[in-house]
Formats: sequence, C-alpha cells, structure tokens
Amino acid sequence: MAVEQAPPVTIPVIDISGYIAGDSSRTAQIAEELNAACRAPGFFQIVGHDVPADLRTRLFEKTAEFYRLPAAKKSALGQGFSVNGARGYEAIGAEVMEGDFKDQKEGFMMGPELLPGRFLQGPNLWPEEADCPGFRSTMEEYFAAARSLSVKLFRLLALSLHLEEHYFDDFVNSRDSISMYRIHKYPKTNAEMAKKSRGTGAHTDFGAMTLLLQDDIGGLEVFHRPTNTWNAVPYVQDAYVVNIGDMMEQWTNGRYMSTVHRVISPISDKDRYSVVFFNEGLLDQVIECIPTCIEPGETPQHPPVTVEAHLRKRYGDSYGGGKGNDAN
Repeated sequence: MAVEQAPPVTIPVIDISGYIAGDSSRTAQIAEELNAACRAPGFFQIVGHDVPADLRTRLFEKTAEFYRLPAAKKSALGQGFSVNGARGYEAIGAEVMEGDFKDQKEGFMMGPELLPGRFLQGPNLWPEEADCPGFRSTMEEYFAAARSLSVKLFRLLALSLHLEEHYFDDFVNSRDSISMYRIHKYPKTNAEMAKKSRGTGAHTDFGAMTLLLQDDIGGLEVFHRPTNTWNAVPYVQDAYVVNIGDMMEQWTNGRYMSTVHRVISPISDKDRYSVVFFNEGLLDQVIECIPTCIEPGETPQHPPVTVEAHLRKRYGDSYGGGKGNDAN
C-alpha cells in the first residue's frame, strides 16, 4: 500500500499596503490574517511594505561587495573586536546550530551606533570606506528603514492580539530596544557537499519577531510539527519573510508559534545572500502573559522574565556552543 504523502505547508503571503495607506477596513483584515499566520505556521511573508526597491537592491550589492573583501580585512572586523555589542564579522563555521553541522555561512552584524553601555549596546565595526565604498551609508540607511517597518509590524501584531495599536511601541522603538541585523553569505555548493552540511542548522529564533530579505537562490525551510516535514519558504519578489521568536511565543502564552527552521546549503552555481533584521525588544521589559492571551482560570505557561535576562541566556547558549541563534 502506498504511503500517503503529507501536503506541503503553505507559507501565507500577506499584503500590508492597506495598513500603510491607512485603510481601516483592510487593516482589520490584515490583523486577522496575521493572527492566523502567527498561530500556525508561525511564518509568513509580507508584500506592500514601504522599504524602497532601490534601497534593497543597493543593500544586496554592498553585501556582495563586502564579502569579496580579502579574508584578512574581514577578520580584522571580527566580533572579538566588538565592545560589548556582538557586532562585526563571523567566519564560516563560527556557529554550530544542529548536531555536528558547522554553519556554512559568513555573517556580519550591525545595530544602532551607540557608546558602550548596556547589554548588546556599543559601536559598530565598519570596513574602511576605500575598501568598500558606500557600505556604511547604505547599511545605516537600510537599518533605519527596516526598523521603521518593524515598528509597523508590531503595531499590526498588537491589533492581531486585540490590543491597542501602539501597545508594543516602547518595546520596539526606545533607545534601549535591541535592534540589530545581519547580512549573510552562503557559499555555493554541489549536491554531494550539501548532504554533509547546513547553511544554518535547525533552530528557533530567540527574540520577538524576525524580518528576512532573501534572494532567489532559496534554501530556507520551515519545520511543520503536525506532519513532521520540512517545507521550503519560496522566494516571493519584493517580500519579507517574517517569523515569530521564542520571546513572543512566551509572551502570548503559546498562542503564537516560534517555529523551527533551517537553511540548507544552496545547491547552485551562485552564492546565496540574505539579510535578517531582529527587533528583540526593550531590555527592561518584563515578558509576562499578555492579558488577551489567557482565559479566566488559566495559568501562564512561563514565569515572568526581563528581555535582558532572556537574551543573555540565549546568546550565552548560542555562542557557548548551544542551539538557538537567530539566522536565516
């Protein structure tokens, strides 16, 4: 008897242009769509956003230019030189996310330009302008645009949870809110090599919400618990891939799902590039069950914890050799 194959999992595509335009009736529909997508599969794609196409094109061009720099120049910007900020360059194999697989990607992390202070705060590391002209200005321009889009998505998230629209504003848009992003290069590989490697091993993201720009090479896969299957997240032109992290799953008392995902090594004659933005939240925010996410008599699944305590633990697990770093 033939074994019936589970149908592929659909990653919803949500058009948020109505919200951007201030259409209240469409905004209500978007909030409903967002609610359904965050419950399952915990991943969705958005189109109709307001990050300019020209900026996204320049972002990928400068990302490719950076990774063409000599290894010595990239290594001189290694995260070991970052002052209290986890900023800078990561070489291939720097992280192990899944079993014995060393992640087959290069990464470069940036965030708001701050003096050294609290956890994850500090200045960025930048290549010399002569080595990579326009890199810093493009990356800073993109950071501002991505953070603005992230704030809008958290407002939609609030509406999806039947909260006041600006419920998360302080969480995502304060001076001590941790916003960072990483540009990745996944080297091209062949089918035989891909069997023995992972671009990024299986993990869940440990923050609140992740926004990903991916190119058309593919490789991002989402694990679907009910069918025990891995499912590709297809490239959609101009779209951001958005997923819920562990912090938001805890905050919503399990209503919204933090989903296991991975990046398989790209079987291609071209390198894969992606850009991942994390708005991890206000360091002093206490993560405890949101009032609309618990029924009378129900007990919260998790004890309260501050964002800083949560992130310190997860960063320690990840960079200490454990699982759970944010990378797509």
